[in-house]
Amino acid sequence: MTANARTEDRPVTGLRVIGTGFGRTGTLSLKQALDDLGFGPTYHMEEVLKRPSHIKVWRDLARTGQADWDDLFVGFGSGVDFPVSCVWRELADRYPDAKLVHTVRDPQRWWESTESTIFRTSDMFPPWLPPLLPPAAGYLEVVDRLVWSGLFDGRFLDRGHAIEVFERHTAEVVASVPSDRLLVLDVAEGWGPLCAFLGVPEPAHPFPHLNDAASMRRRITVTRVGTRALPIAAGVAFATVAGRSRRRRRSLPTPVSRRGGGR
Repeated sequence: MTANARTEDRPVTGLRVIGTGFGRTGTLSLKQALDDLGFGPTYHMEEVLKRPSHIKVWRDLARTGQADWDDLFVGFGSGVDFPVSCVWRELADRYPDAKLVHTVRDPQRWWESTESTIFRTSDMFPPWLPPLLPPAAGYLEVVDRLVWSGLFDGRFLDRGHAIEVFERHTAEVVASVPSDRLLVLDVAEGWGPLCAFLGVPEPAHPFPHLNDAASMRRRITVTRVGTRALPIAAGVAFATVAGRSRRRRRSLPTPVSRRGGGR
């Protein structure tokens, strides 16, 4: 995808670090690490979910290939995870002084983790709900267009194909980015490689390890079950209120009829 940034006449003051790794390669841990090292706030898919206006920007990008990067990332020092890694080339060109961090993990374990977590958010909501919630509908469209139908050609569940895309992505990043601008990082390596690459001292506290697959699966399950239970709960509530209303009407005294009479 080619994104026309529409920001050629503005001074470049944006991202200092760009994460090129796919989701489920330790991107949330990297986000926290960059924040801790003073390179934040760091943009992540979580930030998209918090900002309906950003969902619209990414949706328009997915439809038209155009976005105003400087406006989108105002206030942010770095960006990682999907959908940032879907447009890493455009961002690397727009912010030529930014360094790139490419997070990796074992491809088989990456696919298993992704399939059991973020891929399942695509059908997390019942079909009737997104049209009633424009932000939810926009988010699902963004992720589908840029990730599942975009990067993976609608074939993510084809394990071999998805892993081939994953490995090809790493190869393209490594081949395209000068070595002095790129760090290929397994977050299990901790602070050392990242701090050396960014030229900052290592913090005293441990490297963050966030968003484990088990906790994410629980959140997805709760959302899936909860949203599908909404019509049942609404029906029960309506029936309860209607029943109470009928009982109250029955308990009211019967009005005494009056007949008009002459004197």
